Amino acid sequence: DDGGCSCGLTSSLQAAREAEAVAATGSSGQGHVFLDGVAGEDGRPACKCNTCFGGANCSLLTPNCTADASSRRVPSSCNCWCSGNPMFLEPYWVRHGAASAVVVSGWHRMSYRTTDGMFQSIELEKQIRELHRAVGNAVVDDKHLVFGAGSTQLINVLVYALSPDADYDASPPARVVATVPYYRPYKSQTAMFDGPQYKWDGATAVWVNATRNSTKSFIEFVTSPNNPDALLHQPVLGGSAVIVDRAYYWPHFTHIPAPADEDVMLFTMSKPSGHAGSRLGWALIRNEKVAKKAYQYVQNSIMGASRDTQLRMLGIVKAILTGQPPRAEWFVATGWNGLGRSQPVKSPVSASFGNGIWSGFEPILRLTRAHGEEDIFAFGHDVMRSRWRRLNAVVSRSRRISLQKIPPQFCTYFKRIRVPSPAYAWVKCEREENQDCHEALLKANIITRSGVENEAGSRYTRVSLLKSDDDFDVLLERITDLVNEENHEAPGSNPL
Repeated sequence: DDGGCSCGLTSSLQAAREAEAVAATGSSGQGHVFLDGVAGEDGRPACKCNTCFGGANCSLLTPNCTADASSRRVPSSCNCWCSGNPMFLEPYWVRHGAASAVVVSGWHRMSYRTTDGMFQSIELEKQIRELHRAVGNAVVDDKHLVFGAGSTQLINVLVYALSPDADYDASPPARVVATVPYYRPYKSQTAMFDGPQYKWDGATAVWVNATRNSTKSFIEFVTSPNNPDALLHQPVLGGSAVIVDRAYYWPHFTHIPAPADEDVMLFTMSKPSGHAGSRLGWALIRNEKVAKKAYQYVQNSIMGASRDTQLRMLGIVKAILTGQPPRAEWFVATGWNGLGRSQPVKSPVSASFGNGIWSGFEPILRLTRAHGEEDIFAFGHDVMRSRWRRLNAVVSRSRRISLQKIPPQFCTYFKRIRVPSPAYAWVKCEREENQDCHEALLKANIITRSGVENEAGSRYTRVSLLKSDDDFDVLLERITDLVNEENHEAPGSNPL
């Protein structure tokens, strides 16, 4: 007796058939077929090609293709920050399609609210806390957790939550600052919402010599590891409220010296798992009053993160922790969101999310499996360290450009010295005539993001290493061409 809760497998089987129909669409390996892809004349979704590939099955390589390490091919009017697109993890989820797939029924969570009248999943919150414990990158036991639509929304949520209440507090507006080079949305988000409780006030360097009392009204953004240069940072203003952005504080991007334990920390699912399009971020907040204010902001603005997103991310986090399939009868929507290579797999058990046989697993078993051979962080680190090593090998032959220096350091997660594997290369143009590094690399068919956007100056530019293997291969080819040209140029010439 199922207590009247089972609806049978009819909807799951239908979804599986749709997935199989898409899976039958051929592709060369340089693209994917998505269930929601643009349909061709035959009514079937077409193959979405990777950068520099085209044709009906994405098998045609574009000659002399420009390396896009910034995603600036979108219209300039679109203030897009999607160069942090972590497509390097896509092969992992292709390989683990069954273990990460989730069926979303038409009647799933139709209400605005979830469990106990909340706007966020209690079970997902529990699993995220378990993920932090498994990785050892954050102390979670004494903190409240607030979901948002990606960390982008939570930037302003946290500024608002830490600012004085304009209706009841006569205090001046909080001054929001960050250390150069900083993540530009801190400035753009604060300026765009333009609340009476806060204002953007520039770089911390202007205020670093101020007394502790004079910085009490400040909100300081600290990004650690930093975006764009990947260095671990600490607050520089004494007495200020601090928001520590820990988006990249995961073992595939940086060493983990100890669990982070700041009062306010910001995370996003796009970086540990790669699921940027699902738009889920969370804040860990020690103070209950600040947490309630943040939760109310999200509630009043979007009524909580998407319930469909929360369900999918619940399955993804459980897959990361256990290496086992999420709790569903059939697996249809793959973890990488492309259905061209998936197969529906029958689950060995019949149990629902959160209240089935899986929920009785001992945490120690689940945490141990996160360090196994199918560990996503080991996979991610292998990919990123290889990219960093290959890029360094090429750039080391250049006198025109240089990269940031990151020493190998001990990581508590891997329990060994780990070599660097940053998300971005922070490139500096060394020659006096190359004042604008972004433009210099653009002439070499490499699209980057200018350091002017981080207030670091035009000598610097950011190169994303997070994209697909095809993107990185084209990038490395263009960098190699640039360095080879430099080594063969005539003395005193300036090809850029």
